[in-house]
Amino acid sequence: MDKNQGYTILKAVMLENGRGFALGEHPTAPSPFVTWACYDDEHGKRQYEWGHYGSDRAALEQDFLERVEDYQRLFSVKVAQVEAPGLYKYYSTQRPVAPGTFPKPAGNAPDEIENYDKRVPVEGGAFLAWGHLTYTKPLTEKEAADYELRPAPEVASILREGRPRPIAEQMKEAARLAGERQAPAAPKRDAPDRGGR
Repeated sequence: MDKNQGYTILKAVMLENGRGFALGEHPTAPSPFVTWACYDDEHGKRQYEWGHYGSDRAALEQDFLERVEDYQRLFSVKVAQVEAPGLYKYYSTQRPVAPGTFPKPAGNAPDEIENYDKRVPVEGGAFLAWGHLTYTKPLTEKEAADYELRPAPEVASILREGRPRPIAEQMKEAARLAGERQAPAAPKRDAPDRGGR
């Protein structure tokens, strides 16, 4: 994922007019979280401006959502693309993932590459795969086809509909998944009966 002023970009939303917003994190900075307005310049390099800084991640995530929604309301533009590490998952259905078996578009190298021990059923047994890759931005249909990669169903629906789910819905889903990954709370024990003492 991209970096700016030492901040790792956690998420970016690009709108159909080429403008967008980004959420970044720099754990050792005095204000570890930031939201920026952004755009890609004539050379395709992402430029960031108008930062809102703070130390409360939840507040900055809310600021990020509000900036996107306010801009959409003011300029009547739709979301063109959501970018986040691991957001776009593709399965390697024909071979294990190895050098030369997957695309590396400029500015969109894989975030994660995972090979399985053997070809296994994935997505509830929908098909078999040797492994998967995740990308920050979606691959083009041609890039995926050239390497015989199959998009995960959620990616396929995003590409088919031409738009991602609303940002607020994506963030709620991320919070739900994070909650599922936490260890379960220890069960509470009933206090022993002390006979009214």
